[in-house]
Amino acid sequence: MTEHERYLFDLQGYLVVRDALNAAEVAALNDALDEQIAALPDQDWSSHRFLELLTWGAAYRDLIDHPKLLPYVVDMVGDHVRLDHTYLDIIRGGLSPIGATLHGGRVPYDSAQYFEFADDRFYNGLCVVAINLMDVNPGDGGFACVPGSHKSNLPFPADWKDLEEAQPFVERVVGPAGTAVLFTEALTHGPLPWHGAAERRTIFYKYSPRPLAWWMPYPDGEGVEGLTEAQERILQPPTRDPRRMGPPTLS
Repeated sequence: MTEHERYLFDLQGYLVVRDALNAAEVAALNDALDEQIAALPDQDWSSHRFLELLTWGAAYRDLIDHPKLLPYVVDMVGDHVRLDHTYLDIIRGGLSPIGATLHGGRVPYDSAQYFEFADDRFYNGLCVVAINLMDVNPGDGGFACVPGSHKSNLPFPADWKDLEEAQPFVERVVGPAGTAVLFTEALTHGPLPWHGAAERRTIFYKYSPRPLAWWMPYPDGEGVEGLTEAQERILQPPTRDPRRMGPPTLS
């Protein structure tokens, strides 16, 4: 992160990275998604979540250690990072697959989802790289959060969680296709109802420090062809074994 990005991430609990992916990368990811959609002709596509994306081909495999995004993850989580889980949401109108409710936050404390700052660096549990595959414009809906809530000392009021009646302090985060939103799961966040003319297509790659796990089963790379040694390291299961905790390769 730049000095400005470090300040914003510390202040807000999230960052927006414009042009994280180029047009060719976005097109390849959308093409692979279209193949998955075509394979499920009877599915209701008003709202759907795909899990375990790594077997979808090189475009999705190469997001594991994307050269523009992995350095941000390392700054958020630390050198010893592992990919905890992946999924992709499609919404053609209305609520997301998990509804429209804010969740997450610093209180109550969760040992797998936290935010700390010490020794001039960030320490986080589960962190997220969310990538827009279609444009998200003002008024469309999509990702929303309460900036600064990752450092709150009080629980988020339950009667403010409904995003169908979002409070005025809830931030609507927008961006064209190829934009990445990176955030700590200690941030109170959630999906606004979708009102866009086009689909919402959002990829989620979630990373943890090497010793921690949030999701089961672990994405260990089984059935994923063409993994590099660096990608295999990021897919190792949780461990405190220092022989298996080498840092990822940043390019």
